[in-house]
Amino acid sequence: MKTYLFALALIGTLPLTAQDHSHTGAKPFNYPNIEGYQTLKTDLHIHTVFSDGKVWPNIRVQEALRENLDAISLTEHLEYQPHLSDIPHPDRNRSFDIAMQEAKDHDLLIIHGSEITRSAPIGHNNAVFIKDANKLRAKDGLTPFNEAKKQGAFVFWNHPAWYAQNPDGNPVLSDFQKERIQNGELHGIEVINSVDYAEESLTLALEQNLTIMGTSDIHELIDWDYTEKGKQRPITLVFAKERSIKSMQEALFAGRTVAVYNDLLVGKAEFLNPLIKASIEVKSATYINNTQILEVELENVSSSPLLFQNEMDYSFYSSSPVFEIPPVGKYTLRIKTLEEKESIDLKLKAIGTFTAPKVSPVIEWNISVEK
Repeated sequence: MKTYLFALALIGTLPLTAQDHSHTGAKPFNYPNIEGYQTLKTDLHIHTVFSDGKVWPNIRVQEALRENLDAISLTEHLEYQPHLSDIPHPDRNRSFDIAMQEAKDHDLLIIHGSEITRSAPIGHNNAVFIKDANKLRAKDGLTPFNEAKKQGAFVFWNHPAWYAQNPDGNPVLSDFQKERIQNGELHGIEVINSVDYAEESLTLALEQNLTIMGTSDIHELIDWDYTEKGKQRPITLVFAKERSIKSMQEALFAGRTVAVYNDLLVGKAEFLNPLIKASIEVKSATYINNTQILEVELENVSSSPLLFQNEMDYSFYSSSPVFEIPPVGKYTLRIKTLEEKESIDLKLKAIGTFTAPKVSPVIEWNISVEK
């Protein structure tokens, strides 16, 4: 047993042979704060060997620290323990306890959580900010939700479009979910789970006023599933009044989130729009000598590549009306203003970001021209 656990603990740190995996190194997440709130980078759907994951809980903590996350939750299945013959532990809080021990000397929030795993119509749901996972275990379908509510948990519906439960890939809002929402026992929904973005889930989020979530649902190593493929894990940006578990919990109940997966950003306009605006900083704006062509240098301070389309009356010089600013990178626009201006309103549609299915916001920046 000791040898097995020691090997698991080293998986994320020992080099592998080139024929197995080629590590490119995790990139830290960076997203700006928006007015009035701190932007917390979170992944609240993660598994370890204490359910059907492949790594020890301390590896999940180390991965999160490498990626500059602010908070994670190890949401082990309550009803499903495929490693039980090797790791026979009756306490369903054990994964959380190990993660807390690993994170005690680091600046990472560990959120206590568990996954309620049932067949349809109940489906899979994560309860986070719980106090005791053992009390959520029950044979009937209602007790876990009732108990989660007693513990003050935030509960969200996992991968509702998952083809294993819905072969057509579309979520089904059953009477069970409707009752949970009405009773204050279901508060959010995954719009992005792993590599899947479900527009239908976003529709449900907006119709039912559910908090928009994005999660990795990771079982293997983050390196293997994302980093080596040039991707970053899906996360939920939570806009909290301060960097604390209590404030983060309040923000999730209030629905202040944006789901992110690389260049895909999904959220309500009141949060997504200011996030995009804050992600682009205007570094300079000057006219090219003896011309009416305004040169504007833009910097993307976020970890997402941002794709824009020109929505101004003015056109661009030597540039397509559609352009991308790389993550933590710069781009220079040349705008034909026809006459010299003291200021200009830059209007761009943020393609690949959504406030509703197939609806991308138009963001404006007021730019003062340098003399």
